[in-house]
Amino acid sequence: MAQPATAGTLPETVMDDTRPPAGDDLKYWLALAHIPGLGDIRVGRILEDAGEPRSIFDEPDRYAQRLGLGEAALSWLKRPRWEAIETSLRWVEQANHHIVTRRDPRYPRLLEQIANPPALLYVHGDPELLSSAQLAVVGTRSPSHSGRLTAREFCAHLASLGITITSGMAAGIDGASHEGALDAGGYTIAVAATGLDRVYPAHHRNLAHRITRRGAVISEFPPGTPVAKYNFPRRNRIISGLSMGTLVVEAAGTSGSLITAREAAEQGREVFAIPGSIHNPLSRGCHRLIREGAKLVETASDIIEELGPLLPLPPAQRGRQTVNSQDSPTWDQDYQRLLAAMEYDPLHLDILIHRSGLTADAVSSMLLLLELEGHVSSVPGGRYCLTRPSGQSASNRHSGENRQPPGQKVCT
Repeated sequence: MAQPATAGTLPETVMDDTRPPAGDDLKYWLALAHIPGLGDIRVGRILEDAGEPRSIFDEPDRYAQRLGLGEAALSWLKRPRWEAIETSLRWVEQANHHIVTRRDPRYPRLLEQIANPPALLYVHGDPELLSSAQLAVVGTRSPSHSGRLTAREFCAHLASLGITITSGMAAGIDGASHEGALDAGGYTIAVAATGLDRVYPAHHRNLAHRITRRGAVISEFPPGTPVAKYNFPRRNRIISGLSMGTLVVEAAGTSGSLITAREAAEQGREVFAIPGSIHNPLSRGCHRLIREGAKLVETASDIIEELGPLLPLPPAQRGRQTVNSQDSPTWDQDYQRLLAAMEYDPLHLDILIHRSGLTADAVSSMLLLLELEGHVSSVPGGRYCLTRPSGQSASNRHSGENRQPPGQKVCT
């Protein structure tokens, strides 16, 4: 396993007050990433031309002229503010902290292929995971109950096949995606839009700790970077850039997750979207993506079939056991009548009573049992819907070649 990049603390004084001691390559990378107004595309041009960041500091006037840099950037090149990178140097000294530069063999190849890859990544967790086969899963911060369940089930199933789930650790679909992967014993990567000395949103602090133990939390932003709305679109290009494809679970028409999907398309990656009810505002973004050419996804198999040989499917995980038919419950006539009256779109209790011809007490009691068994989901307003085929129980829905993979339509 490659060793993490490390660096000591800068001395109080350095030779001629313009640079750290020779050989401290990490410090030059950090200084390069701090140059005001430089941008990732110009960094790429520097690396193509000079090979290493130190070159631009050795010939500041030459590179400033070639790249059309402004006065602020030129001033930084001539007299770098080495104190500005002290926080990063202290951060990387801590256990399980790494800084992966574009010259590091652990830098992910897929991310390097995008138009504007970051010069470096701060990684809290396993940097080797950056090059694993990944699927980005994103969506609204305010999902429906069924949307959250769909994200968890999809990610649990895909993670169990060896696919790393990558998302942004935001509230809603992002968090559910990470949790699904972790609960299945899989791996997950969270891409932050802040420095890694803080967790956003704060209520995901425990989730972030879980991810660092079974994956990685990463960022292109140095420690100390606060929450800023303009950093989230930058973060999104990394989420899609790390991944073979991007799945959108629920998204309103103006959702930020559509930015990630657009980035994926521009990067030449696959875009997947799960449809929903035409009455659900959180389905509009997914329906828009499907109209624009995203692959409509109903089950996890749709994703696996599309990505095909790019996915790591170990033989032991391909050969899952089939489930004996007696695992499926046998419903009596009343339950069958109620289930026949239900749909994947939510229906009010009164409609179910009318359709089934059963009493209100009987329907209420049966719905409670069906919900406990995981066959029915309730939504606000006294409405209920099917969550999966009634013969498939919650305890075995991920096992068996003959069973439908997770991702059936659920309440919206």
